Amino acid sequence: MAINIKELKPGNAYTENNDLFLCVSNEQNKQGRLSGKYMVKRKNMRTGAITEISYNPTGKVELAMIEKRKMQYLYDSGDMLVFMDNETYDQIEIPSERLKWELNFLKASDEVEITSHEGEVLGVSLPINVPLTITETEPAVKGDTATGATKNAVLETGFQIRVPLFISEGEVVMVNTQDGKYQGRA
Repeated sequence: MAINIKELKPGNAYTENNDLFLCVSNEQNKQGRLSGKYMVKRKNMRTGAITEISYNPTGKVELAMIEKRKMQYLYDSGDMLVFMDNETYDQIEIPSERLKWELNFLKASDEVEITSHEGEVLGVSLPINVPLTITETEPAVKGDTATGATKNAVLETGFQIRVPLFISEGEVVMVNTQDGKYQGRA
C-alpha cells in the first residue's frame, strides 16, 4: 500500500528500491515560503545501517508488512541458531553471524520474537532486560567499599559485564540487552 511521505510515522516499515527500511523519525523541514521537504531518518532492516534522506512533500513510499512470531531458542549448531515456533513446532535456522550481539543474552529455551518480511527472516527481538546467572567473578575484598566500585563478572552465556562488588558467583542478575549493562539483581 503506497502512502504519502507526510503520513509516514516512526515505527512504520516501508520498501524502496528493493530495500526494507524502518522509519525512525519523519520531520518537515520548512525553508521560507517553500512547502519544505521531509527529512526521514531510517534504519535498513537487513543491514542495520541508519541513514537520513529527504523527500518532496508529494513523495510516496510503499508500506511493508512485518510479521512477528514468538519462538523458542533451541540451540546453536555452530554456524546456525535454531528456533522453534511454539504453536506449529516449525523450526527455522538463522546464521549465527547475523545475531552476534543477541547471542550474548540467549540461553536455550528462551522465548524471543522473530521478525520477518515475506518469508525472509530479518532478526530477533529480545526483551529489554534478561535474567542471567553469574558463572565467575572476583570475590569482594573486605573494606573495599568505594562508592560505585565495580568488578568484572562472566555470565552463563560467556558475556562479560561490570557488576557492583557485593554481587557473587551463582547470583542471577538482570542485564540490559541494548547496552549490555548490569541493571540489578533478578
